[in-house]
Amino acid sequence: MEKISRPQSAEELRLALSSLDKDSEETAAKTGRLSARVRLLSLFDEGSFVETQKYLRRSATEFDTSASTDFEGVICGYGSVCGRLVFAFAQDFSRMSGALDAAHAKKICDLYDMAKKNGAPVVGIFDSAGACVMEGVSALAGYGKVMKAVASASGIIPQIALIPGVCAGSAAAIAAMFDAVVISSKNGKLFVNSPFIVGKEVADADFAAAEGLASIVTAEEPEALGAVRDLLSLLPSNNAEGTVYTGATDENTQGVSVAYNDNVKDLILSLSDDGLATELSAGFGKEIVTSFVRLGGAVVGVVANDHSVNAGIITPAAARKAARFVNLCDSFNIPLLTFVDTEGLDITAEAESKSYAAELAKLASAFAVSESAKVTVVLGEAYGTAYTVMASKSIGADMVYALDSAKIGIMKADRAVEFAWKDKVFEAEDPQSARKELEAEWNATLSSPAEAAARGEVDDIIAADELKPRICAAFEMLGSKSESPLYRRHSNYPL
Repeated sequence: MEKISRPQSAEELRLALSSLDKDSEETAAKTGRLSARVRLLSLFDEGSFVETQKYLRRSATEFDTSASTDFEGVICGYGSVCGRLVFAFAQDFSRMSGALDAAHAKKICDLYDMAKKNGAPVVGIFDSAGACVMEGVSALAGYGKVMKAVASASGIIPQIALIPGVCAGSAAAIAAMFDAVVISSKNGKLFVNSPFIVGKEVADADFAAAEGLASIVTAEEPEALGAVRDLLSLLPSNNAEGTVYTGATDENTQGVSVAYNDNVKDLILSLSDDGLATELSAGFGKEIVTSFVRLGGAVVGVVANDHSVNAGIITPAAARKAARFVNLCDSFNIPLLTFVDTEGLDITAEAESKSYAAELAKLASAFAVSESAKVTVVLGEAYGTAYTVMASKSIGADMVYALDSAKIGIMKADRAVEFAWKDKVFEAEDPQSARKELEAEWNATLSSPAEAAARGEVDDIIAADELKPRICAAFEMLGSKSESPLYRRHSNYPL
């Protein structure tokens, strides 16, 4: 494409941009990708997208005299998604290869200023070759300014990164600062150092998912855009708005027939109002499931041990994944539902080599400081430290329920009998039978949910078909929860 002479009139500017969009479409068609503008138009509700600073360009210098003839490699604007205001930027690989320079960064930072003032989410679509080399340190400063904008908005408005193309170096660090990252496996690449440099494939979507960098992976771009729209429908517009509420009905709060047999994902789907769940980071820390569901007419975050994967033990990766999700929900006051079914901790040297204590500390801290409404259900096993850090009553859960078949204790019955009742086993005429009887006794007494309830650590013991109405009732009761005490003018003294 030939360089565009700097237009002198509004009409020439419009024609120049129209020509660029046509070239973008042609480039996109050749590479099997969507153009930046089509990506934005597909994200927003039809006819609602409004572009901002569309004619902004950087100034020419003695080293780069053609600079002022190029329009910036990013398109910014706002519109509605599912009827709610959203801001977005899309790096345009057909303009300057999407390279970031000072003006590029200014467009994004100005967009963030508007988003924060209006309390609306930001979607960032990353597809760039990197920094504009001719700008030197100004381009590096541009990355820094965007990082600061993202950091200043964190916890105030939701931020979702979409990666349908290349997101490398500093841009990868910026995308990782967002609340969620959606990547298309067809062309999406996320890396700090190029695979060419490090000598192995470290950039594709599967790698990003396995390392916990990708929240959602889709095959094609349209699916990725749909996933972003879905996430926006589940998250509030800002931290003051509170959880998304669609309205409770008798139908979506009544009991449903559920059967729990170690597959917690099926249980989550059976409890959901619409039979759907949006799972985040499915390829990372698979022993724990983190999902958003609509429950009783409200969006709820679910953290659950998946007993079907490695007995649901809490590995370092699983702890980090859960802590990150709990922190996300707390940032936007989204209620938290925790399902517990775990044999305990990861007893391996590999776990200890991954700062295991620090990862468990992150999980414990996330639950302990969370001010969201928190309901916990012990579905099956809950032993030792794993029981404590999985939103137990002592660490901050508001309501705790247990199925009547649950087992709660300091350790599993076989280990407990070996530790505490070893003498009884050895003294028995038939040690094998004695051990089984003692384990059954331990489960029926010291590891029973009744024992935990008697100690005040479980609020009620319920049947599986009571799960949904009891959970919904608990969240309804906690709907006005506030960790700050209500203001009191004075006590009503007995005068």
